[in-house]
Amino acid sequence: MSAAPGQQAAISVRDVSRDFTAGQQTIRVLHSIDLDVAPGELTYLVGESGSGKTTLISIMCGILWPTEGSVEVFGTPIYGLSDDDLVRFRLENIGFIFQQYNLIPAINAASNAAVPLIARGMDRQEARERAVAMMEKLNIANQADKLPNQLSGGQQQRVAIARALVHEPRLVVCDEPTAALDATSGRRVMDLLRDVALAEDRACIIVTHDNRIFDLADRILVLEDGRITHDGQSMPEDH
Repeated sequence: MSAAPGQQAAISVRDVSRDFTAGQQTIRVLHSIDLDVAPGELTYLVGESGSGKTTLISIMCGILWPTEGSVEVFGTPIYGLSDDDLVRFRLENIGFIFQQYNLIPAINAASNAAVPLIARGMDRQEARERAVAMMEKLNIANQADKLPNQLSGGQQQRVAIARALVHEPRLVVCDEPTAALDATSGRRVMDLLRDVALAEDRACIIVTHDNRIFDLADRILVLEDGRITHDGQSMPEDH
């Protein structure tokens, strides 16, 4: 789904390519990607390992620079920003759920979830209260005072999801958000993400292999060898 006439795209990707260098060899992992994501859209990005999915979402949210091309997020050309302004833009507008969680080992779960609020200058007590409220929605508030190494993989993942959503970002980008979760916890997480995506001024992009949640997508993009080969409301029959 593209943005309606006169409607600003949540994300606009134009002619984006990305190269990586391995020794003396340059490898192109994304090839001239063109893509618009509309506000209010829950979009899945599906493909085999090595197809370029994580590279593409990293470029979409300002973590990894493209070799060629441009990206706009809610009308802002993010790669035209200074480094400081890009960091500030991400902090204010983007929530990223990493596949490896990236929790800070020395602080408890609630403090990890509160990091985006504290980074924006919120009082620590208020930030904790907001973080615990988000953790409650994910059924993880009873683990608020535990360190990451005291949590299971699924619990760590839900803390990472709380951290990504606590500051109410306009764009949420997720790398395998249900991979470590059982079916019930996975649906709870997806209900939250869908609530975010369906807001008129927000969007959500999810990298996933989890066929348990394919039915929730508004749009499924299939990436193969750095190119989008399918764009539809369901998975193609040959996948």
